[in-house]
Amino acid sequence: MPLSQNQFDALVNLTYNIGETAFKKSTLLEMFNASNYRGAEDQFLVWDKSKGKVLNGLVRRRKTERELFLK
Repeated sequence: MPLSQNQFDALVNLTYNIGETAFKKSTLLEMFNASNYRGAEDQFLVWDKSKGKVLNGLVRRRKTERELFLK
């Protein structure tokens, strides 16, 4: 299945924020590459922490990226 523009945009936003290395090692990318899009979309919500603490700003950002990915 080809990548939609919204999926691309959401993945670029996430990658920019968490870093290329973390993204390449992510379960999100693994699931996406296996065509498990439902699993991949939920993985956005995993990336809501900084230094082990959940940050409200990251929670909001990940929800927004997930919503964009789903459009």
